[in-house]
Amino acid sequence: MQLNDAPAPISTAEHRISHPQGAMHAQSWWPTHAPNRGAPIVLFHDSLGSVALWRDFPAALAAASGRRVIAYDRLGFGRSDARRGRPHLDFIGDEARTYFPALCEQLELDRYVAFGHSVGGGMAIHCAAEDGACEALITVAAQVFVEDRTLAGIRDAFEQFQDPAQLQRLARYHGDKAPWVFDAWTGCWLDPAFAGWSLAEVLPRVRCPVLAIHGDLDEFGSPRHPRMICERVAGPSQLAVLPDIHHVPHREDPAQVLALVSAFLAAADTP
Repeated sequence: MQLNDAPAPISTAEHRISHPQGAMHAQSWWPTHAPNRGAPIVLFHDSLGSVALWRDFPAALAAASGRRVIAYDRLGFGRSDARRGRPHLDFIGDEARTYFPALCEQLELDRYVAFGHSVGGGMAIHCAAEDGACEALITVAAQVFVEDRTLAGIRDAFEQFQDPAQLQRLARYHGDKAPWVFDAWTGCWLDPAFAGWSLAEVLPRVRCPVLAIHGDLDEFGSPRHPRMICERVAGPSQLAVLPDIHHVPHREDPAQVLALVSAFLAAADTP
């Protein structure tokens, strides 16, 4: 399956989500002529991510699943408004409590599937744990505790970003917010006060079906993370550790990820 081989045309729309702290950018994709097969899928991006950095994956996911797919730029990222100051260390849970509800309210989402990549996976876990409207949870390369491998990967990235060209590339997606985006990632995760962060107490509150996808070569987290997700959630879970895959499975092997997600949603039967 190739991403440009969508079996049906895909429609798209852009949205502006208002919030007391600033406006957020969002975008939707859905099969133009196919019936809606179930709850919309909401994408939560990674620490340096944005709607644009999902590239053609949302359209391919909409075509493969037959569902509406929604991605949004968290406040401070992509085409959303700028944010002042570094996020506080509860930023992962805070996204689910403070910002995501505005998206659900204004897009009239009374049910959804949460799909989170990397730190977005942690945010999706919080949404699934705290919101009965979440009918299924999909994590991709998610972290659920602070692991030495995660910190080593972030420190390596910090060194690479000393090259101004790296920040310039990030600015293609975040504009003049790029330095804030980079500091929000490295500053929070490398803060000694963040070392004890874990979702161990949050996972048991997740009762919906769960699919945890992870690459066995992920430089930002070992397969201990998806195993912990599947072991601790209260709902039915499925573990998929993909061989020879690093931190972005949906870009490295989109066909495999689309097949896993489509089969999972069909089995979960979220009407």
